[in-house]
Amino acid sequence: MKTTQNTRRSGYREIEHTADWELEVWAPDLAGLLEQAAHGMYALSGIQLKDSPRQECLLEITAEDAESLLVSFLTELIYYCEQEHIGFETFQLDLDGYQLNAQLSGAELEKIEKEIKAVTYHRLQVRSSAHGLSVNIVFDV
Repeated sequence: MKTTQNTRRSGYREIEHTADWELEVWAPDLAGLLEQAAHGMYALSGIQLKDSPRQECLLEITAEDAESLLVSFLTELIYYCEQEHIGFETFQLDLDGYQLNAQLSGAELEKIEKEIKAVTYHRLQVRSSAHGLSVNIVFDV
């Protein structure tokens, strides 16, 4: 198990899983949870960005609940990695309920160690915690 980023208020860490990858994520609010989940997913994949001009991307996602929003957001990031060969390092996330307006900044991929096939709903539940919110995310690899 490797802890990749951990502060008192927000962070993520890898959880041992038999076949897939699992990530525990925590943050004070839903926007922070989405951002930490993105950073954690990139860390699990071993993504490194090229030292090239930054690219901007705007995303708008509407979901029925926090779990669906999380899966949709991370799925979009996977799409950009696979199809556009772009990863993001800066996230400006504005939420109105479960409507996300995201301004992302990143660059082309220098390296990706292992691709994630999908974000699953397996045991996915955003819950209140001492940090604000937390969630365990299982990735199909």
